[in-house]
Amino acid sequence: MSRKLKIAIVDDEPDMRESISQWLVLSGFETESFASAEDALKVIGADWPGVVVSDIRMPGMDGIAFLKRLMGLDSGLPVILITGHGDVPMAVEAMRLGAMDFMEKPFNPDKLTQLAKKATQARRMTLDNRALRRDLSEGQQVMSKLIGASPVMERLREDILDLGQADGHVLIDGETGTGKTLVAHALHAVGPRASKKFVPVSCAAYNDEALAARLFGPIEDGLPAVEEARGGTLCLEDVEALSEPLQARLLAFISDQGGPAETRIIAISNARGEGRKAEDSLRPDLFYRLSALKITLPPLRARGEDILALFTRMAEQFSEEYGCEPPQVSAQEAAQLLQAPWPGNIRQLINVAERAVLQNRRGSGSIASLLMADGEDNQQATTTEGKPLKEYVESFEKMLIDNTMRRHKGSIAGVMEELCLPRRTLNEKMAKYGLQRSDYL
Repeated sequence: MSRKLKIAIVDDEPDMRESISQWLVLSGFETESFASAEDALKVIGADWPGVVVSDIRMPGMDGIAFLKRLMGLDSGLPVILITGHGDVPMAVEAMRLGAMDFMEKPFNPDKLTQLAKKATQARRMTLDNRALRRDLSEGQQVMSKLIGASPVMERLREDILDLGQADGHVLIDGETGTGKTLVAHALHAVGPRASKKFVPVSCAAYNDEALAARLFGPIEDGLPAVEEARGGTLCLEDVEALSEPLQARLLAFISDQGGPAETRIIAISNARGEGRKAEDSLRPDLFYRLSALKITLPPLRARGEDILALFTRMAEQFSEEYGCEPPQVSAQEAAQLLQAPWPGNIRQLINVAERAVLQNRRGSGSIASLLMADGEDNQQATTTEGKPLKEYVESFEKMLIDNTMRRHKGSIAGVMEELCLPRRTLNEKMAKYGLQRSDYL
């Protein structure tokens, strides 16, 4: 439901402010009055939810100077100026500066009402379009964090875009460290509820009484989660930790909403492969309501060369943070990264990347030693699929060219010199691996 917009009335004459306000209120508008432009500017800024009706002849900052300030703050803000002096050149100047319209005193109140309707409609459209652009931008930013070109990641991004537009509740499961919370944020950010609240609650972080209060109230400060998330998304992490009484209350909440649900629930299960699954922990009627739509995140070991891309990105970020050069990954180390089973998934890879940067800063250690320090014997470790040597070589070659292009900021000459490659060979390999010079400039 659209919010009601205000009309700011700015005039140094109290009787005129009162008269305009009374007429607009009777016409169904909400008003806010100011005795000076200076007072109004303390309240009105970019994205202000309303329009402005202002006198021109005012002590201190006059209407033209006020208009210029408003246009500097928000060029899409509708401003209607009023003057009692019939100054046509002033009217022309005001329209040139961005005023929506211009009225002379004494003015026809019905005309003011029509202008106010036109202005609020235009303002609502402007604000809605801005909100949509922000939502799309946020969705793109979240989606950009889902790094990887492997088939399973391409499919995951497609699923997020599809399910993000749906109304049904969603269950996300997968191994620990695969990025389930990030996917929940992405589902919210690309959907129609993006402008509403995303409220995460960890069901495992509270005892039963505290969790009941956090979800359903009463709480001393703020709103319970089901109210806070109204119209948006309620994200229940570790949903399998819900007790039977709380499961019953959540089911009642879902049933009372009817369909389509006003508040969408995204449930995250962290029990997959590590004990009882959500299906085993939740009562069947609740499980089937929460899992109307489902996403299972792929483990890192199933993502192939994404492992190298992720390691490179994380190592670069940590290198910037610590003020040092990122570690250079040898062919043997690339193979070890690709072959490691990664039980901790992306979370473990981030830890390894940070420690590799710190080791490189000290000038000692190896990636293999870091992997083994996590309890993994990389001489024996293989991916669940297993891959021929050719694929490992190609993955390393792609990573090497990608890293070198990043280091030289897209300079083909620099990459050719460092890798001792002729121009034609480099072009062919970049085309083969889908690398574009423009991405590094």
